[in-house]
Amino acid sequence: MSKVVASGKTIEEAVKKGLAQLGVSQDRVSVNIISQPSKGFLGLIGVKEAKVELTLLPEPDPKPIQVKTASTLPLDPVLPEAEEIQPGLDPYEEAVKFIKDVGNSMGLEVTVDVQHAKDVTTLHIFGPDLGLIIGRRGQTLDALQYLANIVANRYSDSFIRIVLDAENFRERRKKTLEDLADRLAGRVIRSRKEVVLEPMSPQERKVIHSKLQDHPQVKTYSKGEEPNRRIVITLK
Repeated sequence: MSKVVASGKTIEEAVKKGLAQLGVSQDRVSVNIISQPSKGFLGLIGVKEAKVELTLLPEPDPKPIQVKTASTLPLDPVLPEAEEIQPGLDPYEEAVKFIKDVGNSMGLEVTVDVQHAKDVTTLHIFGPDLGLIIGRRGQTLDALQYLANIVANRYSDSFIRIVLDAENFRERRKKTLEDLADRLAGRVIRSRKEVVLEPMSPQERKVIHSKLQDHPQVKTYSKGEEPNRRIVITLK
């Protein structure tokens, strides 16, 4: 079996299922994104799952790996070897091209503004109907960010970190989580009972922990295994 089609709530979940069927690691396949997950009633993902096609790659050869399109992307979180780097191509421009290709595949015409900082580069996405790219609680945006980092690092001889944002979602989500942390801390103090939050990504858990780390009456810790790891807020 050299090719499988897999589905999941997110692109990342679909890819993991496909890898399990093939019994190989991420560096042995290329991924064709057949369809993005669509939002259902009240903005929930689930009416239409993400669907991907995984194709087993041939044995590695000394030629450089070229990322020609956004729809055929070798998923490899490890940086490519030096001989695989494509000279003369800007990694950020390649990441921008990838994002635009994905937007086009979703029927969206988007523009991308590149903002460099010391340790991270943020790609701000602009356009109509960006809720499709953001997804429920940023799940689609996180998956797209993961893939954009892979694309960019294939064109860089040193590791670069990219964050994707759309409609200032990252800052708005941070504010929402900080407000939630304050409200739940108050509930714990009033009820004298701990509160267990729903599963969150490591980035979102970090926001909650940071918000309450200096709180005089409550403390936080995480329990469980990914992707179902949760924060617990309890009295000190």
